[in-house]
Amino acid sequence: MKVELAKTAGFCFGVKRAVDTVYKQIEAHPDSPIYTYGPIIHNEEVIKDMKKHGVKVIGSAEELENLDSGIVIIRSHGVAKEVYDLLTEKGLTCVDATCPFVKKIHKIAQEQSAQGAHIVVIGNSEHPEVQGIKGWSGNDVTVIQTVEEAKSFQLKNKKQKLCVVSQTTFNYNKFKDIVEIIEKKRYDILVLNTICSATKERQEEARDIAKRVDAMIVIGDKRSSNTRKLFEICSNACADTYYIQTLDDFDMNQLRSVETVGITAGASTPKKIIEEVQNNVRINF
Repeated sequence: MKVELAKTAGFCFGVKRAVDTVYKQIEAHPDSPIYTYGPIIHNEEVIKDMKKHGVKVIGSAEELENLDSGIVIIRSHGVAKEVYDLLTEKGLTCVDATCPFVKKIHKIAQEQSAQGAHIVVIGNSEHPEVQGIKGWSGNDVTVIQTVEEAKSFQLKNKKQKLCVVSQTTFNYNKFKDIVEIIEKKRYDILVLNTICSATKERQEEARDIAKRVDAMIVIGDKRSSNTRKLFEICSNACADTYYIQTLDDFDMNQLRSVETVGITAGASTPKKIIEEVQNNVRINF
């Protein structure tokens, strides 16, 4: 069997930076309580390992309110401005591991909002990255995820400036479709494609591999937005596409009748898990 592993599979720059930040804090402050505001990345295996080292996950501002000391690391997805304000108010040490590409969107949203623009975030409203962006956009903000939502979107004040940004891991083709619909409404519009270049490259490579293999394996956490999008893209190109978190989730018998297998992985999937899947597929076939 031929096995093709995507070159872009695994940790992206922002995820690696965030994970490294946590372990550096563990090493530098062995006697201090360390917290992450939300899971540092979307990967259960990574979070489990950090917990073994004593790192605790804070799930809300209310939990943060109850802290009196310790180091709080901001997750790679970023958080709303009010979280930073609360950390300052509490006098807690804040280590910011927000992905620089996400941080750039926060700055855009804050500046454009201050200039009176209505902010449109193209992405999933339930995702922590989008919730964080909303928290830098003032009160005049709309999240759009689908073509249907784009069609029904209307500005109350048609003369108001519109600033469109995107969740960094959003599907690039869907972003273009949604923007095209909004642009036809003829608002005073500023469109900024803030999809991470690594995300676009990963999606394009996954699609190319999926087109030429008999089966495709996508590895990543079930909560990972970018992995879900990879699965969606690969499924459209290859009927036999499987979404797994670790090797334990996969039934090797599913590959008995195929000759070529492609493997890709989300931006928060550790190299160790990818190699384990790749090696087992090669050994078994």
